Amino acid sequence: MSTDSIKKGTVQGALSIFVSETSSLAGEQVALLRALAECGSISKAAKHVGISYKTAWDRVDAMNNMSKEPLVTRLAGGAKGGGTVLTALGVNIVQGFDALQAEHNLMLERLGRKVQSFEDVAQFVRSESMATSARNQFAGTVSQVIAGVVNAEVHVDIGAEQPLVAIITQDSTDRLGLKPGEPAIAVIKASSVILADGAILSSARNQIKGCVLRVTKGAVNTEVTLSIGEHRAICAMITNTSSDALQIKEGQSLHALFKASSVLIMTP
Repeated sequence: MSTDSIKKGTVQGALSIFVSETSSLAGEQVALLRALAECGSISKAAKHVGISYKTAWDRVDAMNNMSKEPLVTRLAGGAKGGGTVLTALGVNIVQGFDALQAEHNLMLERLGRKVQSFEDVAQFVRSESMATSARNQFAGTVSQVIAGVVNAEVHVDIGAEQPLVAIITQDSTDRLGLKPGEPAIAVIKASSVILADGAILSSARNQIKGCVLRVTKGAVNTEVTLSIGEHRAICAMITNTSSDALQIKEGQSLHALFKASSVLIMTP
């Protein structure tokens, strides 16, 4: 919201719910979920909230990846065709957020009546958030930690066929308090993910089988999103030449490969 749209003497704000430094729920995410419930398709919902089809799917994948249960699910095609719908958890989140939004609005109204000037308050308002440009972020649970003198091997169960394996320093492992049963977030840059047509012999510790959900071709690179089970999806950024060589298309089975050293671990 630009400062030009804020009237002097009023307090306005948008509701975002932070349960940790790396986990939050914002109004734009809920707006997309609400539009999905109303429209029944990702393309119509994207148009309704004013974002691209690709951005809508990126937001849905991000929300599903960070949730123990899917918020959005795809319906198989049939007599009435396929579609995209909210799960029971997705519906509950929208309803709960709307209830909190109503309380938030009342709070702003009460606060606005007490404020002489927005500028008097603005100088005291500060916000900090943790953000990352990495496309792949998975919430999971540490399943195993193999300590070493310098580095440690950390396994994170994200609900896929196999856990993600990360190699980080022993100092980082101790500082983050990583141990079996503790929550963790695994982060992998899309450019670090290599795609292979079938299982191959490779030194990459992480080799995850998936099914192509979407293929978005650009001028130089192609973005490929794979479903890896349990409502999780992983994104890879490869060259158009590689995409053409693999003849990548929706529904195709591929393996996502990435080194353990390419996995960043954060704690909520």
